[in-house]
Amino acid sequence: QVQLVESGGGLVQAGGSLRLFCAASGRTFRNNARVGWFRQAPGKEREFVAAVKWSSDTTYYADSVKGRFTISRDLAKNTVALQMNSLKPEDTAIYYCASGLWYSGAPYASASYDRWGQGTQVTVSS
Repeated sequence: QVQLVESGGGLVQAGGSLRLFCAASGRTFRNNARVGWFRQAPGKEREFVAAVKWSSDTTYYADSVKGRFTISRDLAKNTVALQMNSLKPEDTAIYYCASGLWYSGAPYASASYDRWGQGTQVTVSS
């Protein structure tokens, strides 16, 4: 059973960059997997950030991060990275990695994912 572990969170000033990583332990990501990033800010609902289809490298982004964030996968290391540039205070949240079958539903729907990491905190100061 795959377990997801996030890393790379931290504190950064507005305009700065961070790179998050999602590593799968226990087994490799399946060829039919889709790996996504979600975030949840205090007092707000969890929201979709980005996702990548493991087999084809097809990517999906929320409008709020398009052009600033880039999701990528590393087949050799069995990891997914989220490069976050031009960070804004409103990007402050706990960021979660999730995986599921790509045909389980829409990439932006949390119900499409059945494995979740524990989350990593990202704080952007103004």
